[in-house]
Amino acid sequence: MKILVADDSSLFRDRIKSLLQYINNNSVVYEADNGADALQIIRKKQPDLAILDIRMPELSGIEVLKKIRKLKMKVKICILTNYAYPIYKRRCIEAGADYFLRKTEDFEEIETIVRDILLDKLQQNN
Repeated sequence: MKILVADDSSLFRDRIKSLLQYINNNSVVYEADNGADALQIIRKKQPDLAILDIRMPELSGIEVLKKIRKLKMKVKICILTNYAYPIYKRRCIEAGADYFLRKTEDFEEIETIVRDILLDKLQQNN
């Protein structure tokens, strides 16, 4: 499984990477500290899941989400943010986000999301 973690906080990226390694040691985890790099990695590596913060330098997570959906790529998008205002959630869902999580309250749900995607991949390969 290939996963992109895009957040301008290296500490938060490290926290997510630790969780991902706990869930599945075989995952390839790409990192980006800004939206432009996130978009480039998604285009080149085509991850199964992209975990995006909303507020990042260069391009916001919402802008990255819109560009990816416009390209019709099949990557699952999880917005993980401290800015879980209803307006942002609505914009993200309307733009095609698969998941919208709050960093503080919903962090542990990443495990469920990753396990579900892994299960889906296994079922598709059989």
